Amino acid sequence: MVKGFSDNEVKNNTQNTQNTQIKETKKEKKGLAGFLKGKKFTYTLPGKKQINIFGSIVIGLNMILLLLVILYLKNQEFHNFVFNVGR
Repeated sequence: MVKGFSDNEVKNNTQNTQNTQIKETKKEKKGLAGFLKGKKFTYTLPGKKQINIFGSIVIGLNMILLLLVILYLKNQEFHNFVFNVGR
């Protein structure tokens, strides 16, 4: 027992501090987490057609990049054009 306080007051104080600690841990989420709190999102896997489209786009862009690199290394005029445009 703490001097000057009855047992009831000490118990109430400890319960109040525990309640405030619990309230502090249950703070509202902010930002994107707060916005998405009540939302339910489901992720569905892409279909075969969508996979083929994106795969074709990626392969096509890689081929274009490869062509531009070869052109940059082999063609001096294209090399000078890239060098001057990059300034």
